[in-house]
Amino acid sequence: MRMHKAFEVAILIKGIDGMLQMIGGLVLLAVPLHTINDVIRQIVAHELAGESDDLISRAILHAVHELPAGTKTFATVYLLAHGCVKLFLVYALWRERLWAFPVALGVIGTFVVYQIYRFAHTHSLTLLVFTVIDIAICWLISREYGARRYSAR
Repeated sequence: MRMHKAFEVAILIKGIDGMLQMIGGLVLLAVPLHTINDVIRQIVAHELAGESDDLISRAILHAVHELPAGTKTFATVYLLAHGCVKLFLVYALWRERLWAFPVALGVIGTFVVYQIYRFAHTHSLTLLVFTVIDIAICWLISREYGARRYSAR
């Protein structure tokens, strides 16, 4: 019973994540690139006022300055598509559709592989944490799927 509750919490987290991605994609779609750049510059400028040698703030400022319009389009499409897929799969898992379990494992597993690839290049601890969470969620989905298949016999 505890594992089932953990599964429910895991898919709830995935649902919230999907919703936040959808919101982020819609914000990117609605807000002009120059406005996003201006907001990031203001945030970073505040940080740089306190510490002029802040490497992270300088890197963010440089990245924003170099941000092409195509990046915004890619990020918008990625967030909207990823969010839609997650929300669809969370809904199907919540409704206990057996086909959704292996599909969710495949989709999340694909993202785990991509995240590991990105981690190898970026060494981002945040990305590593999300990857570990996704692996744990895959494990919970797999256990729940096994229990569902067993009880369906």
